[in-house]
Amino acid sequence: MDNKKILVAITHGDTNGIGYELIFKTFSTPEMLELCTPIIYGSPKVAAYHRKALDTQANFTIINHAEEAHDGKVNLLTCFNEEVKVDLGKPTQESHQAGVKALDKALEDFKNGCFQVLVTMPINKNMEYQFPGQVEYIEKKLEDTNDKSTVIICNNLMRIALATKDIAIKDVSNHITIDHVAEKLKTLHTTLRRDFRIFNPRIAVLALNPNADGEEETTIIKPAIEKQEELHIEAFGPFTTDDFFRNEKYKAFDGILAMYHDQGTMPFNTIQGDCCFTMLAGIPYVCTSPTLSPSFEIAGQNKGDESSLRQAIYSAIDVYRNRINYDEPYENPLEKLYHEKRDEGEKIRFSIPKKHEKA
Repeated sequence: MDNKKILVAITHGDTNGIGYELIFKTFSTPEMLELCTPIIYGSPKVAAYHRKALDTQANFTIINHAEEAHDGKVNLLTCFNEEVKVDLGKPTQESHQAGVKALDKALEDFKNGCFQVLVTMPINKNMEYQFPGQVEYIEKKLEDTNDKSTVIICNNLMRIALATKDIAIKDVSNHITIDHVAEKLKTLHTTLRRDFRIFNPRIAVLALNPNADGEEETTIIKPAIEKQEELHIEAFGPFTTDDFFRNEKYKAFDGILAMYHDQGTMPFNTIQGDCCFTMLAGIPYVCTSPTLSPSFEIAGQNKGDESSLRQAIYSAIDVYRNRINYDEPYENPLEKLYHEKRDEGEKIRFSIPKKHEKA
């Protein structure tokens, strides 16, 4: 493999959605191919159908293995050879399964180190999954990341981590414990430092109940925040959601921990920011995605906005590089120039001697 640029794998998502349109638009400019080498995990036949339907001049090179990818090309890796009926704008089980097959192949190659970062295009959430959602599906396939990841939605205004995943509101309180909230805070803090290179991040924690005075705030969230003081993590709250976002308090923080999905995503989508993307934090892999759905209502109409996909790619590359720069000093630390004294005897030995009584 003659690649020198970062290899970015991109799954094609639901084949009846806007995945291929956004991919074609993203790599229509030569600047993107100067930044990275893309490997599209999908189907040449499906890609050709989308190209014709969109009447675009998008070019791609067909490969069978990630090792065959070349710089300066949009590499399309064949994930399956079966015929797939493309019915733009209509979610079907067939189009959904085509998206899952591409994701399966990409995750298999990810574990084998065939590329550096993964960007996943959206799959229809309403179809039947083997697991509750795409995040859980990715965790299960990567095996060593089960229940360790934290979803963070990001734009130029805020970074919101979700303490729980896509679960029913009635079940949220059952999933929130002191240890769970503390672990999510630790993951968010590490991510802000290591992936975003924020030296001393400030984190806001949202309350579960409307007035931030319920049992969960008193017995779980506040103790979890106090627990972070021992780790020198600057966490504050809990804040009521309406006051926090209405009065723009989010501008004073580098990261936000929301207790459940809608608590984080609704203000994120309401407060319009640029550079939107989603990432999975807390796992050894760099995995991002655009903040999009398959957008069936505009599929095949050339109306898709590729900016979120571009940002997901940019951010994945930045995170990959930031992790290397952050980890490098720890791999070969300087030897200590002093010998630590750990026992009490040594402390007494080096203490200031008392004056003799006869002196």
